[in-house]
Amino acid sequence: MIPLNPWEHQNAIKTFYSKCVEGVCARHGITRMELDILLFLANNPCFDTATDIVEIRYLSKSQVSSSVKSLEERGYIRREYARKNKKTAHLRVCEPAFPVIGDGRAAQERFAAVMLQGLTEEECACMRRCFSHMWENIDRFLRTEGQ
Repeated sequence: MIPLNPWEHQNAIKTFYSKCVEGVCARHGITRMELDILLFLANNPCFDTATDIVEIRYLSKSQVSSSVKSLEERGYIRREYARKNKKTAHLRVCEPAFPVIGDGRAAQERFAAVMLQGLTEEECACMRRCFSHMWENIDRFLRTEGQ
């Protein structure tokens, strides 16, 4: 019998997502981390620094730093600095990354379509509210008690 506890399935969900995006990485010759960073920047334009990526996605600074460097070298992103703050680099997606992002978003849409197949819009909305609330609880714990 398959366990009903959703936490027991988190590795299956991660594995399924990886299967959905692995073709994109292979087709464009990029790593999964590089794709994740491009999609994060494209899907969350208000969060545009390496620090944002590290803090919001709970990724290591070293992995994000090396991936950002690689993406810069490929011409997929560039750093911009505000006039008043030359210390904070804002990461901007460049045109050569658009096909990668398009393919990545298509993979994300496929992932979501399979995951949510058979659910009503009302059920999806309820799930979004629940996951949002759970995320806030987890984030609060990790930022305060989990250190």
